[in-house]
Amino acid sequence: MCKVTYFVQPCPTCGRKLQVKVEYLGLEVSCQHCGAGFISHDPDMIGTPLANPVDDALHKADAFLGRGLTSTHFPATFGPN
Repeated sequence: MCKVTYFVQPCPTCGRKLQVKVEYLGLEVSCQHCGAGFISHDPDMIGTPLANPVDDALHKADAFLGRGLTSTHFPATFGPN
């Protein structure tokens, strides 16, 4: 039997506490009570939810590898930045 892990996040529109699956972190979800859409995030996180979690992960990886890139750099095969 597989257990599903949830976190509790208040809806930014109506304030109701929602149980959101951890696998939906950073994705757009809808409140079951008022229907408002919002990006799910762990309310225990410091700061605001990430606007683009992929770019954030790339920047963290670059910083970890010592590259210190200030913007996302993709090979030319992926198109311009």
